[in-house]
Amino acid sequence: MKIIVIGASGTIGKAVVEELGQRHDIVTAGRNSGQYQVRIEDSSSVAALFERTGPVDGVVVAAGDLHFGTLADMTPEQFRIGLDSKLMGQVHVALAAQHALKDGGSITLTSGIVGHQPIRHGVNASTVNLAVEGFVRGAAIEMTRGVRINLVDPTLLTESLPQYGEYFHGFETAEGRRVALAYARSVDGAENGRTYRVW
Repeated sequence: MKIIVIGASGTIGKAVVEELGQRHDIVTAGRNSGQYQVRIEDSSSVAALFERTGPVDGVVVAAGDLHFGTLADMTPEQFRIGLDSKLMGQVHVALAAQHALKDGGSITLTSGIVGHQPIRHGVNASTVNLAVEGFVRGAAIEMTRGVRINLVDPTLLTESLPQYGEYFHGFETAEGRRVALAYARSVDGAENGRTYRVW
């Protein structure tokens, strides 16, 4: 199958490309890297991506920015970072993909553990992750042509400890290769509207 991985150069994306690449034709995409460049915050950029790739069997989104900071100091502009990028960016991809994918194709989006286990400085992430989960649950019952949509909800990746570890004291991490298996279940499986938690 031909699978687009958006955010392929990121920590999760690399692990997903390695896992899925064992048996699928992977098309890599990202803001500044990959075979195709795409800004998921821009719906026209997302539409152009699918026009360039042609019909595909699946799309995985492992991309999207969030804002980490204290609630007391947060501005509306900072809060919109996660809304515009990780939430609406993934919604843009799903809305376009439902029409661009081949019959029986799959869409896999990404949330994160702080949607259910909040942390200090993580209110933007908690809000966005739960919103993405709600979108997937709602969208799943309206998908047509056998297209499926699922969500991967990972804990902090072991490989991301140097960058984000200060926010996640007491949390168990998961290696990228283990998280990537959840994406494989979504792409290669038959379930729809499922959240795969890797905690």
